[in-house]
Amino acid sequence: MIPRVLTIAGSDSGGGAGIQADLKTITLLGGYGMSAVTALTAQNTLAVSGILEIPPEFVGQQLEAVLADIGADAAKTGMLGGSRVVEVVCRKLRRFRIPNLVVDPVMVSKNGARLLKPEAEDALRRELVPLATLITPNIPEAEVLTGRRIRTAKEAREAAVQIRKMGARHVLIKGGHLRGPATDFLYDGERFQEFEEERVQTPHTHGTGCTLSAAIAVGLGKGKELREAVAAAKKFLTAAIRMAAPLGHGRGPVNHYGPIRQEMERYEVIRKLKEAFEVLRCGNITGLLPEVQSNFGYALPGAQGFGDVAAFPGRLVRAGSALMRVADPDFGVSRHVARIILTAMAHDPEMRSAMNVKFDEEILKRARKGGLSLRHFNRGDEPAAVKRKEGSSLSWGVQTVLERVGEIPDIIFDRGGMGKEPMIRILARNPEEVAKKVLRLR
Repeated sequence: MIPRVLTIAGSDSGGGAGIQADLKTITLLGGYGMSAVTALTAQNTLAVSGILEIPPEFVGQQLEAVLADIGADAAKTGMLGGSRVVEVVCRKLRRFRIPNLVVDPVMVSKNGARLLKPEAEDALRRELVPLATLITPNIPEAEVLTGRRIRTAKEAREAAVQIRKMGARHVLIKGGHLRGPATDFLYDGERFQEFEEERVQTPHTHGTGCTLSAAIAVGLGKGKELREAVAAAKKFLTAAIRMAAPLGHGRGPVNHYGPIRQEMERYEVIRKLKEAFEVLRCGNITGLLPEVQSNFGYALPGAQGFGDVAAFPGRLVRAGSALMRVADPDFGVSRHVARIILTAMAHDPEMRSAMNVKFDEEILKRARKGGLSLRHFNRGDEPAAVKRKEGSSLSWGVQTVLERVGEIPDIIFDRGGMGKEPMIRILARNPEEVAKKVLRLR
């Protein structure tokens, strides 16, 4: 059954945070999203220019209508505004006994607008925090809740201990404001667990807190254990930040659809590799296979590392006169071809596919006759430091060519060296183009 997830928060007219961000997240992660709006805001990527509070009685009416009929497997709170709204929300949550409550103690927007009145802070501590399965303050929010300065991981952990004493079952201190990797600290009353992801260098982080708390709520609503829900939510958020689009003229929103689109792209990458393999198999290219056999790769858009490049486990091999694959393509299975692709993508993000074939002067002649552009590097020019570093030779060779010619050729080859088989590498935007180029070499 689809998990029912309720968000109790303010509306963001710019669509990047609040109710809008929550419902996007809930829907994309497979939940059924419901809402109780606590305030309307006039805001964009630059500022919050106006706030219209919803009467507490009407907030209660929304909660009554949703929970008495549909119910909820999980809920999250965001912007609540004043103490009367906090009190009404807590009264309804207690009455309907929501099993999983994630409290995002929204106090101040990233643009500096006050989203929780000072008089409501005590009500939040006294009434809402004790109902929380999990509370997710960032560093400034944790400082307000505890009245202490937080500048280090040690101080963040101390703040988590203090906040848990207010009654929350679990505390997640978000470490985005600290230096170093983006590390969050989860405390359950006995031990800490750290969740670390890359720190994405971008100003477009509007809606991060809303997105994370909503994603955790979906995970809990699906029946996930808390640590699993937090880990999955943080990965989702990191991908959404990495793929953020520069919308507006200020601090843009994260891209909620980005991580889902990437999962869809993974399917397309595998499908296109399989289709191109069939073209090569029918094209009888076994005479082009080198001693070490061939591999054929294709990267996700915006690929960052080996895990974003798919290839064929065990490579493409010759079985009699037929081209065979040992297994279906998968991600992260070939660092060799991934290095070629990732190096090429650093120069042109559209050049996402590559394949290696055997070196032969006759094959190079066919390539030139077929109109393909060729460039090469010399293994003898490889610096000693590169030779000593495992796996760096190929990246160096491809990089050397691209820096020298200023564009990506159809083929990059080398004539080998001590312990290195000579090789031809075909590069293109996608597997179909690679296959077409390979067929010109027969």
